[in-house]
Amino acid sequence: MTFSTFLLNAFYGFGLAMNMFIIAAGLNLIFGVLRVINFAHGMFYMFGAYIVFTVTKSWGMPFAVGVVASGLGLAVIALFIERFLLRRLYDKEHLMQLLFTFAIVLLMSDAAKMIWGTDQYSVGYPPALRGAARFGAVIVPQYLVFLCLLGPVLAIAMWLAVDRTRWGRIVRAATQDREMLAALGVNVPAVYAMVFVIGSALAGIGGALAAPRIALVPGMDATIINECFIIVIIGGLGHMWGSFLGALAFGFVVQFGTVFVPNWQDVLPYLLMLVVLLVRPWGLLGRPELSR
Repeated sequence: MTFSTFLLNAFYGFGLAMNMFIIAAGLNLIFGVLRVINFAHGMFYMFGAYIVFTVTKSWGMPFAVGVVASGLGLAVIALFIERFLLRRLYDKEHLMQLLFTFAIVLLMSDAAKMIWGTDQYSVGYPPALRGAARFGAVIVPQYLVFLCLLGPVLAIAMWLAVDRTRWGRIVRAATQDREMLAALGVNVPAVYAMVFVIGSALAGIGGALAAPRIALVPGMDATIINECFIIVIIGGLGHMWGSFLGALAFGFVVQFGTVFVPNWQDVLPYLLMLVVLLVRPWGLLGRPELSR
């Protein structure tokens, strides 16, 4: 493999990783605060992709409007689910929460088929990002460069919001002792609702951003939720930078696996997760108490 070929594949792997990070970060945020393993996260991703298709193809709006609409649409759906359904299950055992999120998957899957049918759809690249960018001897799509830049910017923004703001301190406190937080006068249900809405909106935005590079088909949620769980398990459940590191590992393993061992590209992420679990059962950046 020449250096230019290596660099090209590294760009594609990093672009995939950043798109996956946006999705997985929402899943990790929800688990880190609410301690809910949200199987419906993949369905939120799929709805985000379908919404951007409707906004851009059917309504003729710009791609950026479609991305915003996907985030806002999933925020509204998530607010309804959290406020009237999920909130009743926070004190229940994890099995009840898993069954609930799985039921949401079944309901939203049927709703998606009723709205968009079972045909395969595609979304074109936004006009401003349809060209190519040259980096020395390597030529990569501008949309890929956009993803490569957006992921780190979002990661830094989330880190600043969680670690450097009053809201972030409240969120971190909610993960440790929500009873004490409530005793201090904080509206804990509102905090939980906001976290679930933000995490779900990230899934919708991630689906919208992925739409130009994938085919939109029913069942695409099943694949993405497996990949998201691989990422958060590798990085460490509840750790934002762990999601970033896990997404990088996933993206590079998938991309270079496609080049070197194409028949094993789907298996390699699972092998990587297995190795990480054997060495660090709590993930690369997670802490042992998170695995309890």
